[in-house]
Amino acid sequence: MKFTKKSLPFILCIALIVAMALFTTGCNGSSAPSGAATAENGSADGSVLGTGNVVFTFTVVDQEGEETAFEIHTDKETVGEALLDVGLIDGEESGYGLYVKTVNGITANFDEDGKYWAFYINGEYAQTGVDATAITEGDTYSFKIE
Repeated sequence: MKFTKKSLPFILCIALIVAMALFTTGCNGSSAPSGAATAENGSADGSVLGTGNVVFTFTVVDQEGEETAFEIHTDKETVGEALLDVGLIDGEESGYGLYVKTVNGITANFDEDGKYWAFYINGEYAQTGVDATAITEGDTYSFKIE
């Protein structure tokens, strides 16, 4: 019984340390790592970009899983046009449309490292390319490196 009485404070202390570590890690937020490249007028923690009457949310998820959200204002018709206009994406034309290689200053090169930018609409893998996706207010769009 003596062993249990002596070890209980030790176990509680360890549990408290673990809880504090998890709490401080969870409070880290979703800002991009320092030194991360950003789009023009953008910041590492996201921002409002562009001008126009149509507004949508765009999120970038990098290779470490860090998310950066942007509020995009535009008068363009497609998500691709809007993101190109504010400088958040870049790529090259292919037989299937725009092949996005760079998002928010981060380049993914499938030929070198097997990673690519996947386009999502409302959290689901998109069935259309970014340059063929009409903007729908209320929808959220994102690119995730995979």
